[in-house]
Amino acid sequence: MKAKVAINGYGTIGKRVADAVAAQDDMEIVGVVKTRPSFEARIAKEKGYDIYTPSEENIAEFKKSKIDVSGTLNELLGKVDIVVDATPGGMGEEYKKLYQKHGVKAIWQGGEDHELTGFSFNSEANYQDALGRDFARVVSCNTTGLVRVLYPLETVFGVKKARVTLMRRAADPNDIKTGPINSLIPDPIKLPSHHGPDVNSILHDIDITTMAVKTSTTLMHLHAINVELKQECSEADVQGIFEKRPRIRLVSSKDRIKSTAEAMEYAKDLGRPRGDMWENVVWKDSIAINKGELYFFQAIHQESDVVPENVDAIRALLEIEKDGAKSIRKTNKALGMN
Repeated sequence: MKAKVAINGYGTIGKRVADAVAAQDDMEIVGVVKTRPSFEARIAKEKGYDIYTPSEENIAEFKKSKIDVSGTLNELLGKVDIVVDATPGGMGEEYKKLYQKHGVKAIWQGGEDHELTGFSFNSEANYQDALGRDFARVVSCNTTGLVRVLYPLETVFGVKKARVTLMRRAADPNDIKTGPINSLIPDPIKLPSHHGPDVNSILHDIDITTMAVKTSTTLMHLHAINVELKQECSEADVQGIFEKRPRIRLVSSKDRIKSTAEAMEYAKDLGRPRGDMWENVVWKDSIAINKGELYFFQAIHQESDVVPENVDAIRALLEIEKDGAKSIRKTNKALGMN
């Protein structure tokens, strides 16, 4: 039988996770939860997703917009095995009580604190630890991207320390509320940024410090990474390790991919839905060993890199697949990631 999945919050992340789940042969979308009628709700209906609302109060607005609603979140939770919560950050505690009441497992996103679930998830680093859990949190896009590169480096060479500067997009492309900005904003000004401690919620023993700058772009995040490794290695060694990782895509400036804009155009030319780039984009010609330390650049597509992790987390919590590597391969194949 297929795992029955609900998506609570059908926005930037939720709609992408819904499509990724629908692409798997061992799970299905039972319903998605929207607060208000929108073009996203109409497209969800066109895709065959049943729409539910947080409460009875929201249904009238959908009826005015002539969008059929199948019921409320309470009703949806009675039909599913697990819910992927992609609601705005800070609402986790309220929804956790509801999920517990219905005896439904749940996965939250990086906008919630680690303490909400007591377990933060990454497909490669701690899949086995997630097996059978009731609740998990898929860490943020930036943290997911950092764990994907630091985990293999730690496994193969050992990480003595990591120092990372994150140049963060100011808003998602569809976010008109934040508006255009013409500035570079240290965010936060006082170090460290939250990303280092967030990495440590998964990779507990890595010495990492992060600082972040908000930039006037909507496309991707860019990381400048400096790692002191415990074992000596060459640039070719590091490139070889990254080439074998399932969710790292090596690119080269020689192929005219010199920016986040070109990395996003590359994703579109690959035929990706919504132009998404699920993998870390690592410039292989940026990989450098200087004075015994490793340096490189990577770009993270904030709208999509956590999507495959959510799919794997569903399998882990429900114990559909106990082998993390097999789940990763299955998810990647279903999404067309190669």
